[in-house]
Amino acid sequence: MNDTTSLQTRLQAQLAALPGAWKTLGAAFVASLAGQRLLEFIGQRERAGAMIYPPEPLRALLLTPFELVRVVLLGQDPYHGVGQAHGLAFSVPDGVRLPPSLRNIYLELHRDLGHTPRVSGNLERWARQGVLLLNTVMTVEEGQPASHAGKGWEVFTDSLVDALACDAASKVFLLWGAHAQVKAALIARAGNDHIALCSNHPSPLSARRPPVPFFGCRHFSRANEHLRRRGRGAIEWDA
Repeated sequence: MNDTTSLQTRLQAQLAALPGAWKTLGAAFVASLAGQRLLEFIGQRERAGAMIYPPEPLRALLLTPFELVRVVLLGQDPYHGVGQAHGLAFSVPDGVRLPPSLRNIYLELHRDLGHTPRVSGNLERWARQGVLLLNTVMTVEEGQPASHAGKGWEVFTDSLVDALACDAASKVFLLWGAHAQVKAALIARAGNDHIALCSNHPSPLSARRPPVPFFGCRHFSRANEHLRRRGRGAIEWDA
């Protein structure tokens, strides 16, 4: 991304291609003051020479249409290293070394369901099954975690979570860490037949710590149990 137009073009093209309810929510955000301020901020940072990732910020919404969402997995913001972020929370492209948090996710998946940890960290296979891998902040600058926090993305992603919670189709929300758990209020307020599973973040700094360690949370099997009971079908986490 070398200029304002490049990122704006990517965002506009993705917004235009969003399916169903995502497109409506995206259009409302772009028309809002928060949306305009975010685009202005991104343009300013690009003109200042910042490298902004990922190249497709809305990829999670393109891969997982609103009507297909069964699980919502909330991340904070994209990976900030070269070649890591590709628009899906916790996921990295094929061939990229597993980040520590994703390595721990795979370890818990093995403990919970016995699945052999994968070599690839590409989680598109989950996204295509209805697992929305949503970062609450969708862009970041190289080497600067949380550099785009508080710039407007949270307004958009709050609207996405609120719309999902207000939808009657039962869902599982995986809220790992304090940042994701802020969204629990949006889910509870809707009053629908969803379940929010909370634990510490899977990062090495917190995965084993109280009050709710990530290791041993068994969220993968618990999510599938909820979905089966509601007739929505289990996620093939090892697919």
